[in-house]
Amino acid sequence: MLTLDLTNTPRWHDLAPGVRVHLRPLTTALMVATRSDSTVEAIPENASDEERAVAFGKALARRAVLAWEGIGDASGNPIDPSPEAIDALLDVWPIFEAFQLTYVSKGLLLEQEKNVSALSPNGPSAGASDTAKPVRKPARTARQG
Repeated sequence: MLTLDLTNTPRWHDLAPGVRVHLRPLTTALMVATRSDSTVEAIPENASDEERAVAFGKALARRAVLAWEGIGDASGNPIDPSPEAIDALLDVWPIFEAFQLTYVSKGLLLEQEKNVSALSPNGPSAGASDTAKPVRKPARTARQG
């Protein structure tokens, strides 16, 4: 069942011990705006999937992050989110992964669910159900004469 969050309010997401971000809801408007981001549109056509994922993740985070806790500068002083600071935060691999898993992937789960195929009747995904009824008796063949 698809459950709708009708409150559509920002939420806190834990990205690492002591690090959390306050994020806008992952809405259609936010995703469309991110797809139109100049840095996303400037990605070369021959860019790898990984390069595209990083550029999109950073562009999305720049739009989604409202506040954060547990993030500071090189001297350990707390800093506020800025586009440069958000990009630097997502350059930390475990943070990028956590952002993708706790925020982005939850929004994409519905998309993934609608693109699922039935299990293959043989092989590693054995288990698909038959769609045709079994034949009751063999068909008659014409006599060859």
